[in-house]
Amino acid sequence: MRHSVTPAARAARFLPNPLAVAMTLALGGAALPATAEAEAKVLPKVVVVGTEEGDSERQPGAVAIVTEEELQIRQPRSTEEALRSVPGVAIKPEEESAIVANIGIRGLSSADYKTLILEDGVPIAPGLFVGNGRYYNPRIQRMETIEVLKGAASLRYGPSTIGGVINYITKQPEDGVQLEARAGSFNSREATLEVGGSTPSQEAQFGAFITHASSDGFMDKGYDMTDVMIKTGMALGDNQWLSLKFSDYDSEANISYRGVFLQAYKDGADYNPAPDDYFISGRRALDLNHEWDISATAKLTTLVYGSETYRDYWRYATNNAASAAAGRWVYTDSLNGNNRSFDRFGIDSRLKLQHQLFGLANEAEIGVRAMNESMDDVTVAATRATPRTGTISRDAVESADSLALYAQNRFAVSDRFAVTAGLRAESYEQTSQNKRAATNNEADTSNTEILPGLGATYQINPALQGFASVYKAFSPALNSDALNGLEDQQLDAERSVNIEAGVRGARAQLTYELTFFRMDFDNQIIPANSNSQFQRTNGGETLHQGLEAALGWELGAGFTLKSSATYIPDAEFVGARRDANGNITTPDGNRVTYVPEWVTNLSLEYKTGKLRTALSVHHTGEQYTDVLNTKPITESTSGFFTGQIDGYTLLDLNAIYEFSKDLSLSASAKNLTDEQYIASLRQGIYVGTERSIDVGVKFKF
Repeated sequence: MRHSVTPAARAARFLPNPLAVAMTLALGGAALPATAEAEAKVLPKVVVVGTEEGDSERQPGAVAIVTEEELQIRQPRSTEEALRSVPGVAIKPEEESAIVANIGIRGLSSADYKTLILEDGVPIAPGLFVGNGRYYNPRIQRMETIEVLKGAASLRYGPSTIGGVINYITKQPEDGVQLEARAGSFNSREATLEVGGSTPSQEAQFGAFITHASSDGFMDKGYDMTDVMIKTGMALGDNQWLSLKFSDYDSEANISYRGVFLQAYKDGADYNPAPDDYFISGRRALDLNHEWDISATAKLTTLVYGSETYRDYWRYATNNAASAAAGRWVYTDSLNGNNRSFDRFGIDSRLKLQHQLFGLANEAEIGVRAMNESMDDVTVAATRATPRTGTISRDAVESADSLALYAQNRFAVSDRFAVTAGLRAESYEQTSQNKRAATNNEADTSNTEILPGLGATYQINPALQGFASVYKAFSPALNSDALNGLEDQQLDAERSVNIEAGVRGARAQLTYELTFFRMDFDNQIIPANSNSQFQRTNGGETLHQGLEAALGWELGAGFTLKSSATYIPDAEFVGARRDANGNITTPDGNRVTYVPEWVTNLSLEYKTGKLRTALSVHHTGEQYTDVLNTKPITESTSGFFTGQIDGYTLLDLNAIYEFSKDLSLSASAKNLTDEQYIASLRQGIYVGTERSIDVGVKFKF
């Protein structure tokens, strides 16, 4: 624990902080020796589950933690891949780099966005209200752990919590220098440098995490990426801490929405179907965290965050008739730059209290979040001769202001039984402006949602706990739908009543969790830019329900078995949907797109001495890719492919050998059996990544 010091002594202690940090960097990260009583302080950040023992069991909903040890042995290429073994999660692996996120939870389409994704408590989707949330996917190289929280407790963190909350936890600075390098298939090269230092008292810390990665890419879908994160923090007296995180990410990827044609896929095509299309993206962000231990029973945390995100997407037009005849895309000399930039600023403050209301042991959390976000949406008409400049054909600004108030209280009714009640109120106003129109160029709309939640936990016996929750969640209609045509479309938010009940526990060498879930939508927005002839209207109901399970078993002799399974028999439209002419476009009972009935994962890990290995099997069941639930894969005259894609099973093998605490070697083989499979359908077939092998080295000094 930290010891009290006089103001004069505290001032003297902090005087050398900048010098100590500078010396640490200059000396290659070798930290100055710490005093015996100094305690390393974790820099303040927002966690959604908790870091203390028993925090998961206090949540009235299903919880999954992807630990640092699991990330090390799995050696995922992306955050998307790191989530693959989490119960309830299904991913759509369109590229091995996962620059664009495709994550579905509990029967929500992995091509949609109804799960809140955070990094250290900060929303990382470019636009929660104003635009597409999938344009930025944080890099796995700077992550320490990943939290996944479902159930009523997720209401505390924002809109779009229908599927729950995913919170990526970034690495804590450590004294010293670490260099990690990897290389492998597709001429992939990656290097990560971590540098950290602290004062002897541990009351000031600094860390820098720098990654550069490049690859020719599977099917020549190459990319070049640089990611930088800097974290620093210091104590403000004996009971306050301040931390600052800066991140800067840039990527240029030779990817597109276009895939190969059906016969080309059957023939094993390995060429890039859109060799001149580029997806260029980046994000720069600054987060400021303040933590104040007011007393032994009260803590105030405040998070101020801002970010700038951009996505420039340059795509060539095609001659569809010539493409159909050739069996591959035939491009013209015209291309569009669909370029969007996003700005966000927010403040999130939370007061946590322990109190004795009704004579019970209570834990309360009260908070407020104010946020502004905007999107500049520009379309540039260019040519092959001038591929990155041209005439601006669209110039619009979408913006939203939101204010949320939330409160939650956990009543410990007895040593075994606890009830958690929560309420969130979210009010937001959206504005759309066409900068190219001289008159009638702006429209706005507003909405307020009241979201209650109730959950409970009951300790059946020391090895088994029951939990259950019910809550109302929502996802806002985005500006492009709510204000389509610069007219208020009178669209309600997408609303869902979520119910879950389950058991979890641990006994001897076993850990286990089994959860039933049900999500009942009373409204799903029908997008204005849908390929179907849907109305821009409040849509019909959908029902999502099923089971998810996880089991861990220490077999002995160094072997551990880990498994998870998700079974979703129902993910369907309730009631027929019709177009503007009254024709049925989605029959009652059809299955939601990109929701496999089964997703299963099984991993056998082995540890002996300095060697750790893991053999993993991942199975994803068959999926529909269109709302009509078309069976055979068909190619339309407009270039869009539809149909059911088959299930597939992937086998991965990973190994780490630690020569010492400072030096380790790693190797990874993904899709070991080289299974050919379809990841998704859009304008063509997205082929799943073939067998690949990576090797790496990590050295600390």
